Amino acid sequence: MSEKQTIAVIGGTGAEGGGLALRLCNAGYPVIIGSRATAKAERAATEINRRLGTTRASGGALVEAAGLGEIVLLTVPYVAQREAAAQVAGQLAGKILIDATVPLVPPTVGRVQLPDGGSAVANLQVELGDTVRVVAAFQNVSAHRLRALDHKVDCDVLVCGDDGTACDTVIELAGAIGLRGIYAGPICNAAAAEALTSLLIVINRRYKVRGSGVRITGLGSPTAVE
Repeated sequence: MSEKQTIAVIGGTGAEGGGLALRLCNAGYPVIIGSRATAKAERAATEINRRLGTTRASGGALVEAAGLGEIVLLTVPYVAQREAAAQVAGQLAGKILIDATVPLVPPTVGRVQLPDGGSAVANLQVELGDTVRVVAAFQNVSAHRLRALDHKVDCDVLVCGDDGTACDTVIELAGAIGLRGIYAGPICNAAAAEALTSLLIVINRRYKVRGSGVRITGLGSPTAVE
């Protein structure tokens, strides 16, 4: 990316979305936080700007944020994924939608519970159609680690999607915020990343850590998607 594209973070008032918004702003990207509660989005943006000493973050309503974003990042809970996507669908044509959704079903979030069709993100690609380039990413990155800017996030990002160019863009975006993005196949393979989050929750609880992650070994510098 020669120029920093504007990133809309739908759900950026939450832990994961807020951590990604912070990292993106810290990397120089203009970020618009979108929320159903506009005032809450504005407060989250103000806090990011205060922490970083910048004015790159702003807040707004869901549709407004999605319309202004050149890339849209969806970071809402699983129960809100389809509704949030439906609300902004009219603003997504021709854009990359990065979906970080994990199908966690409380109270048993440590148990893998994938939806019919195998993947929450792949299902959303079907619903939105081919005009939206959906890419699955960031499902396995600890929100706690993202917010700690003085610490390296020791975790790879598995990137799945049916559009190779869109996947390359997301891999580059991950690299810009200090993470290694790795192409992991078509959108249907997002099921594996979604399932891994429940495993990581169990590991965190068992070993009393806050941010276990996934690291792929045996790679040098991953190349672009073929």
